[in-house]
Amino acid sequence: MKPLLLAGLISLVALPLALTQTPSSADNKTAEQEVRAAIEQYRTALMKRDTAALERIWADDYTFINASGTVLTKAERLANAKSGATNLGTIESDPNMKIRVYGGDVAIAISRVTIKGQYSGKATSGQFQSSIVFAKTPSGWQLVCNQITPVALP
Repeated sequence: MKPLLLAGLISLVALPLALTQTPSSADNKTAEQEVRAAIEQYRTALMKRDTAALERIWADDYTFINASGTVLTKAERLANAKSGATNLGTIESDPNMKIRVYGGDVAIAISRVTIKGQYSGKATSGQFQSSIVFAKTPSGWQLVCNQITPVALP
């Protein structure tokens, strides 16, 4: 009787896990393409200082860690963009950007970028390693966190 009860309990736990579908590689490929498009929209919005687009792109709980190590919120970044304290003339992305999709609704992009401009009123130019985290929301892919780190050149 106990083995039967144990088997029943295991079945109750395992069945929902077995029924959960993991995204197929085609789903992940589609998500990756959507994230690449979202990154291009983000790049364009930053260079144009399009605060309406940035408002949509950045999630409400968005966090940015700039090249100086300063942590900024969505509201702080929007204020910087509106005032001109953040003004990026060029953002060139590495064509070999790596994007990994997790569970179909979270994506992480890692790439090297070359930036010319300023963040939070401080001149910021050069090459940076960039990490970007997107989450799929009912309104589409939104940026939840990103960080840039200066690349030390030999």
